[in-house]
Amino acid sequence: MRITVYDVLGWLAAGMSHTEILDDFPELTEEDIRACLAFAADRERRIIAVVGDI
Repeated sequence: MRITVYDVLGWLAAGMSHTEILDDFPELTEEDIRACLAFAADRERRIIAVVGDI
């Protein structure tokens, strides 16, 4: 099964806790959830940097 960063971020935004996500998707780890958050933060930073250069 493929779980996307978009899915994980959506679940977090909807109010699911890390524990709930890990219970529902045991193939994920706490590290995976943190990696999704880090990816989103880095992407946001890059978008702001590009927009700031315009």
